[in-house]
Amino acid sequence: MTGAPEVDRSQSIWAALKSPKRLRIEVLAGLVVALALIPEAIAFSIIAGVDPRVGLFASFTMAVSIAFLGGRPAMISAATGAIALVIAPVAQEYGMDYFIATVILAGLLQILLAVIGVAKLMRFIPRSVMVGFVNALAILIFTSQIPHLTDVPWTVYALAVLGLLIIFLFPKLTSVVPAPLVSIVVLTIITVAAAIAVPTVGDEGELPDSLPELFIPNVPLTMETLQIIFPFALTMALVGILESLLTAKLVDDVTDTHSNKTRESWGQGASNMITGFFGGMGGCAMIGQTMINVKASGARTRLSTFLAGVFLLILVVTLGDVVAIIPMAALVAVMIFVSWATFDWHSIHPTTLRRMPLAETTVMASTVVVTVWTHNLAYGVGVGVLVAMVLFAQRVAHFTRVVRLDKSDDDNQRVYRVEGELFFASSNDLVYQFDYTGDPTEIVIDMSGAHVWDASTVATLDAVRTKYESKGKNVTIVGMDSQSAARHDRLSGNLGDGH
Repeated sequence: MTGAPEVDRSQSIWAALKSPKRLRIEVLAGLVVALALIPEAIAFSIIAGVDPRVGLFASFTMAVSIAFLGGRPAMISAATGAIALVIAPVAQEYGMDYFIATVILAGLLQILLAVIGVAKLMRFIPRSVMVGFVNALAILIFTSQIPHLTDVPWTVYALAVLGLLIIFLFPKLTSVVPAPLVSIVVLTIITVAAAIAVPTVGDEGELPDSLPELFIPNVPLTMETLQIIFPFALTMALVGILESLLTAKLVDDVTDTHSNKTRESWGQGASNMITGFFGGMGGCAMIGQTMINVKASGARTRLSTFLAGVFLLILVVTLGDVVAIIPMAALVAVMIFVSWATFDWHSIHPTTLRRMPLAETTVMASTVVVTVWTHNLAYGVGVGVLVAMVLFAQRVAHFTRVVRLDKSDDDNQRVYRVEGELFFASSNDLVYQFDYTGDPTEIVIDMSGAHVWDASTVATLDAVRTKYESKGKNVTIVGMDSQSAARHDRLSGNLGDGH
């Protein structure tokens, strides 16, 4: 029995504090993420139908709490569009108190799901679904920037292009300061110095001027309340865990390190409960901001996540006037870069597509299409996994065959050898592989090359036996391994007349 995964020393906060270089990277990464979080938190608040402060406070409390509680160092959790879409109807129909109660209950459900081992289900998500998940997120990150590039002055496009040039070219000069931060500072200075009139962060919504306060939702503790909020809370819990665990796995791959998915699951739940009690809208891991932190800025520890939340609060509460003048074009450039860096370009290269089995490409494409179409990661991943299961079942079904073995020493006996993995998809046609009329009176079915996985196969074998017996012939099944034999003995004859 193995214990918790060993933490890489490069992910240690103490190691970062002892290394000036690593500390600088973590601090600057947290600042860049904080700047990128502000407009998105405001936008997600609008989607959810609540005050912008609800999203901003949620991003602060989520980032700070998950830095201590989460299982994936350097991953950013905050208010997200996926969560906003799920719980928006609660705010619209029942008000703020029910909205916050939903967030708190969702956090509690996430903790319960973690306890029962929901993180272990990650092993059933194929690589092709993961690739589709990443590519869909990259597309959604890009398309979410389109409103900021629609019906705007031409200078916005010029600034966005300049921002992208800085982000791509500045690392060739030095990596001391993250290129996204340089881009934000340069574009802000240009717009202020030249008095260029372009949309700014301040145009997205009012920034708070006070700290978050304890908030206890005023809702009756009755079954009626539970009936109202439970469906939304459960959906939020599932979507939040799914997005967080998939993002954690992506960061594992990017950093070549391992993370504790179970801890991440209950950490997300605890963070959502904390967020709710401070009047926040809840959230989960954010792929865009995480990629800014890990890939664009090079962060590797919990310190960057913690500082992202702290810097966010400082920026919006004490430096709100300064943050408000940042041009949205600067943040758009950062997010477009994140979209480009997130997309798995290798997955759509012609050489890859020629080599990759059609089934794998189909799974990836279905995940992308459904996610982008619905803007719901849970739907996209769910459809991707379902398509993968169906295609896998079809492939495995073709590996099953029935071979007739002729035995000259006994004219009254016919031996059939069944080979392959027998389950509902592969065993359905098994009943048609025997010659019920032409075979002699003694039939032997050799199962030493097969394995029985489910009740469907047992029912099929019962059907084969019934058809032979109806013609006065005897069937003997031999060669089953212990597990198949146990399953067959337990179910045979108890499945409805062999059908």
